[in-house]
Amino acid sequence: MSYARKNLKNVVGSLVLMSTIAAISMWQFYKYASFTNGAGASEGGTSHLVWSIVFAAAACGIGFLVFSVFLQHDRDDELHITSPPRRRKIA
Repeated sequence: MSYARKNLKNVVGSLVLMSTIAAISMWQFYKYASFTNGAGASEGGTSHLVWSIVFAAAACGIGFLVFSVFLQHDRDDELHITSPPRRRKIA
């Protein structure tokens, strides 16, 4: 059995977390793109862009860690290949 199947609940939970963080990143970028200068708004929506980049980087990092689980080699499924026994010479 692979490592991902043994810990399917953890993988699904991580994928949900990654999707949530990516959605927050998209929401922050939307807030940045649709920012209007209102009364007292002096920063120009830059903080929304910064938060969007931070959340996008976090989502990419989580995605890398989650999908690297699928590349792990399970030690229980190792196949040991040995050489065949030597043939005895008949004299």
